[in-house]
Order: sequence, then structure tokens, then C-alpha cells
Amino acid sequence: MRSEDGGIIHECLNGETEAFGLLVDKYKEGIYAFVYGKLRDFQNAQDVTQEIFLQAYRDLRSLRRWESFVFWLYRIASTRCKMWIRTQSRRVDREFIEDQDSTVIDDSSLGSYRDSQLSESLEEALDSLPEMQREVLMLHYFGGMNSKEIAKAIGTSPGAVRMRMTRARSRLREEMLTMMDTAFEGQRIPAGFTLRIVEAAKHIKVHPMPRMTGLPWGLSFAIGTFITVLSLSPHISLQNSTSIPAGASLPSESRALKTGEIPVEIMKVSRIPVIASKKGDGDGGASGPLDQQRALHLAPAAEGGMWAAKADIPTARDCGSTGVVNGKIYVIGGWLGVVPDGQPMRIVEEYDPIRDLWMEKADMLTARSDLSSSVVDGKIYAIGGWIGGPVVSATEEYDPVADAWVKRANMPTARGMLSTSVVNGKIYAIGGYNGQRLSTVEEYDPATDKWTRKADMPTARGWLATSMVNNKIYAIGGYDDQEDRAFKAVEEYDPAKDIWTRKADMPTARLGLTTAVVNGKIFAIGGAMSYLNFNEVFSNVEIYDPVMDRWEKGLDMPTARAWLASGAVNGKIYAIGGIIPGSVKLATVEEYTPEGWPFSISPQVKLPTTWGEVKSE
Repeated sequence: MRSEDGGIIHECLNGETEAFGLLVDKYKEGIYAFVYGKLRDFQNAQDVTQEIFLQAYRDLRSLRRWESFVFWLYRIASTRCKMWIRTQSRRVDREFIEDQDSTVIDDSSLGSYRDSQLSESLEEALDSLPEMQREVLMLHYFGGMNSKEIAKAIGTSPGAVRMRMTRARSRLREEMLTMMDTAFEGQRIPAGFTLRIVEAAKHIKVHPMPRMTGLPWGLSFAIGTFITVLSLSPHISLQNSTSIPAGASLPSESRALKTGEIPVEIMKVSRIPVIASKKGDGDGGASGPLDQQRALHLAPAAEGGMWAAKADIPTARDCGSTGVVNGKIYVIGGWLGVVPDGQPMRIVEEYDPIRDLWMEKADMLTARSDLSSSVVDGKIYAIGGWIGGPVVSATEEYDPVADAWVKRANMPTARGMLSTSVVNGKIYAIGGYNGQRLSTVEEYDPATDKWTRKADMPTARGWLATSMVNNKIYAIGGYDDQEDRAFKAVEEYDPAKDIWTRKADMPTARLGLTTAVVNGKIFAIGGAMSYLNFNEVFSNVEIYDPVMDRWEKGLDMPTARAWLASGAVNGKIYAIGGIIPGSVKLATVEEYTPEGWPFSISPQVKLPTTWGEVKSE
């Protein structure tokens, strides 16, 4: 988290409500532009923007210390917009606002821009853009943000923002861009907005932060060593770094910072003893001038592992597939837009984890979602899928070096919602759906371009996940469309013997999950409990050890979602895209580093994870 934001939050949680005005001033224009881009109504956008900041103030204690405040704020904004669109019901804080004196919340100020409207032609132009492109245009033209600021706000890279901006501009006529540059001048957020939010926030009780004592000397020293090792490693990506050293004072002088509407005295205190604590003998108790934010961001949690936000995929999607070749992840196909008005896609995008960079690649020949992809000898094979009506049997081969696709022999059984895995150079297409759930298993040999029928899987299911460990394939989870229920079943397939064996059930029944293998263990990530009643998605990470036939809990993914894709590179797993209730497609990419890799030290004590767990001296 940026140090100035962290300091302001620290002040707010210690009773300085006025300090929150600095955060409102800093981010209100961008949030307002973001919300208008979703709701397309200025009055509603102003109301919802107010709700977003009040909710953020209420929830400050829950903000994880390694998170970017602005990214967290935009997640609240996104959720609020989805709620408004889905229900358009009475706002949760309206009763509170209506009870306030008119000098605190002046309703007329929030409706002062009703008379101004974008021209019909501009509205039509914006409607023609995909949501992700419209979003960056709104933040740029309406919010006055540059690509770097937009990237920080929505959790992607500046390069991805520029790519979306270029695509959007190419779809709009020049006169439309000129009109956009001036059309919003009369629609800015009203004067006095920040003051009104601060006054309303004064009526919201935020409990002071509990006192947290320092860690024992030995652990403090070990963590200091651990973080130093991580900081020196060229393979570790340190995101959202700040300049607050562990155990160091925040600025101690009392000074007035003026941002936008209001001067606020902040930064009066203090020391935050998160890592530095001299306990025990000797003088090694205090850590050196380490970056506190990095320490909290990188420290493994008790459940095992850690998550980090990475650059968004340029095209938000769910039900796509992935293949990993030469350390790069290729995301293939998927569903664009909302069923039934959306469409399957043929878009292919390449992710480089080292550079945290996305690139466009040659489109797949057949647009489809709910396909599966596997890699053999450096080539990716995209198999089966759904085209919005029928399922398909298409098999297409992608050569990342040539950036070219060619058609291969069709799979005998047309189906979507299947999963594929590779053993000894052969691809096994397992389960799926073609009007009913399937137990079908078919083997594809890329060398001969031929398919062969194999022993059926015991449990017929679609939207399952499969992974290979030690030349055995594990079919995990899935969906029963007859009863609208998710499976927790795990079944092992031995291609050499062409037999199936039941294994220990996954703890959480789910469909639309993704799996990846690291160090001989299978990580089952995300998913949903139902398809017809799609009101809950999972952030669960559950880890299966095939040797022990045992499951254990991993650290939950930050963004709960289903029908996501994943790829493992250099021992790290990348969870990509997906969908949440409301049929909202995600561009979110999050990197999971399993516990113990590549670290030699794994502290057993959990560091504080939210701002509400730290108390100033």
C-alpha cells in the first residue's frame, strides 16, 4: 500500500475521521467515472459513489495490510455497481442519510447535474464498446486519470490499459473522442462532496485498533532474515512496495495537508511495532530498515502459501482454457459477455509471468467456450467446446513459435465442459456435456492424429477438472445437471491399465473449478456450488496429495470466482479470469506461491493481516 494512504488509514482507525477526507478527495473523481461507466446515469452514479466511500470507511478495519487501498476501493465500487444493477433496490445506507440534518447531507447537491446529458450519438458510441474498453475511456476522459493511475486503480498493468485504450479509440470516430473530451465538463462531481462524506462518516462508529505487541526476538530476527533473502532474489516480484520501514515512525510532526476541498491535520503519530521488538537478550531484536509492506505482503500464512495480484488479462472472460509453453501461459477462447447475449470467443492472449505482461496472439480457428487445452511437444491442442448452442468436436493445434493454428482430427464425441490431461504424449479427453453429462474418455495421439475410445469414467460429469501426477490422471469435482449439484468425487485413471479407481473426496463439492500441479500435489482452486442457482462462488484452495490420498487446506484465493482458468509456471500458479454472481466476467489474475517454495524459512506465527490489527503506541 502506498505509504501516504497507509498513514491516513492508520489515522482514521485511531479516531481522526477528518483524515478520511484526504482519501475521498484523492479518489472521488476516478470512482465517480468508474461508477458512471457501469450505471450510465449521473444522478445514480453520484449516489452510489457516496455509498462506496461510506462503506469503505465502515470496512477500513478489514483492509488487508498488503492490499492497495485504491484497488480495494475499486473492488467495493464494482460490487456496489453490480448490486445496484441487479436489484435497483433501496440503498442500505439511505435510512441513515435521510435521518441526517440537511446541513450534513444536502440531497440537492447530489442531484445538481441531472440537467446535463451526453448526446445520443456519444451514448451509442460508448455502448458499442466492450465493458473493459469503456471502463478505461471513462477513467481517462471523465476521471482525468493517466494509464499508470488507471492501472493501479483496476489492478492491471499500464500496458494492458494502453492496449484497451488503443482498441477503444480505434473503434470510435475522431469526432466522438473530441466530443468525449468536452462532454463531461458539466458533469463533474459536485463541490462539497468530500465534506458531506466526512460529516456522514462521523456518525459511523469505527472501533479503535487493538494493541498488538511485538513478535518475540527470535522470530523477529528470523522474519528479518527471511524477508532479506526474498528481497535479494531476482525471482520474487515485490508489488505495491512502500517506503514505510518496519518498526519505523510515521511522520511525527503535525502538519496540515490540503487536497482538494479540505485541510486536515494528520500524521501526528506514531510507531507501528509490527516486526521490530527487542525482547530477549542481545541487541538483534529490532529488524533493520526493511520495508514493512513487503514483509506483510510476502509472509506465508498459516494455511500455507501466499497470493499476489498481477496484471489483468486484456480480455475478461470465463470458461476459457490454458496451455503453458516455455514459461508462458496461453489463454484460449472462453465466453465474452452475458448469456444469452454474449458470444464464444476465439481470442488468444499470452502471459509472461516474469515480465507480468500480456500480448495478443493469433485467434483460434473456431470460436468457443467450455473447451479444454493440453500441451504436447510444445504445441497446444484446443479440444471440444460450446458455441452458444451446440457443442463441438473441433480439435485445433497451436504452434506458439509460429503463432499459427491448424485443424486436426475431430474428437469422436462432440462435447463441451470437458477436461483433458496428457500422459506419455497422449491426450485424454474426459467427461463433459452434450445434452447430458458424460463419462466418456477418448485418447488422442498427436503423432498419428487419431482418436481411440478408452474406459469410461465411473462418475459422469461436466465442468470437472483433471490433472496428471506420476502418469495417473485425477478427475476432480464437476456437475450433475439433472439434480443441479456439484460433485466432490475424485477418481484416478491409469492409462497404462485403462482402469479407474475411486480416491478420497475433495472437501468442498464444486463445479467450474480449476486445478494445477506443483511439486507433485494438485491444487483445486475456486468454483461454484450450483449452476442454476448461481449465487455462491468459492475462493477455496484445497490441496490433494496423490501419494497419501489426502486433502489439506490452502490459503484462499483473494477473489472468489468460478469457471476460471489457471496455469503453473516455475512452481507458481496463476488464476486467470472467471465469473462471479451477476454474470460479471473478470479480468483478474492472481499468483499463488505454495508454502515452502522456494523459501528455506517458513514462520509458524501469523503476522497481522488487516489494518485493524495494529495499534499505534
